[in-house]
Amino acid sequence: MSTFHRNQHTDDPDAVPVRDAATVLIIRDAPDLEVLMVQRANRLAFAANAWVYPGGRVDRADASNAARVGVNLSDVDASAMLDIEAGGLAWWFAAVRETVEEVGMLLGTPTVAAELLAELRVTLDEHGGNGFCSLLERHQIVLDLSGLHEVARFVTPVGPPRRFDTRFFLARAPSEQEAQHDASEIVATQWIKPADAMTAWRAGELELMAVTHRMLACLDRFETADAALARAAGRPAAARLRVNDPDGEYHVYMPGDPEYDTAEIEVEHGSIRLY
Repeated sequence: MSTFHRNQHTDDPDAVPVRDAATVLIIRDAPDLEVLMVQRANRLAFAANAWVYPGGRVDRADASNAARVGVNLSDVDASAMLDIEAGGLAWWFAAVRETVEEVGMLLGTPTVAAELLAELRVTLDEHGGNGFCSLLERHQIVLDLSGLHEVARFVTPVGPPRRFDTRFFLARAPSEQEAQHDASEIVATQWIKPADAMTAWRAGELELMAVTHRMLACLDRFETADAALARAAGRPAAARLRVNDPDGEYHVYMPGDPEYDTAEIEVEHGSIRLY
């Protein structure tokens, strides 16, 4: 169970557009399960200074770019996983693209030379996803999108200056690639055990959004990256988080918590497969 203060904003839900987004929990065994977390710059309008996972908005061109360089996952299957009519591959490609932009790691590939990773990052910054795809094609690199598993969906509550409908993915850290933050939107990175991150949050040493904490709690139920990835690959039915709201605080419960069966359902908080 996690407890968070309720958002006190009462804005019109249509006043702030909800943007599609993708984010990735990148995990490894070192030797215990660790997840890569990044700290957002304090000047940003959304989640300033918070520790989150690599990710960002889905762009209009992401679906077509995924079709150019992605393998082992069709748009039909990706869309079915997200319960949308078409264009589902866009979320997978956005997850890959944003990971390159923010931490300089290329998911869905074997080892990649550090020089090429740096070039891909610069190309993304200067020419966007189309230029990024062209560079991948020039080097005959394809992305195995089947290694990214969609494990959760959350919609930002009404009130903040930015709202997102975010799909969360789980992926194994690429071998022989080191995370390096972009020093712009992202000012720090760290590999951390989920339990240690939650302990640091309780001690006031790590600023987390509610959804970030919830995903850490999910990961903390697995001892190894293999176990978490196997669960994600099996695509268990999505279960909604359940919430009680006594005295203006959210008490958030996941499947397996003793209070889950009796808690009220808070739809806007989304759903989780990784439990």
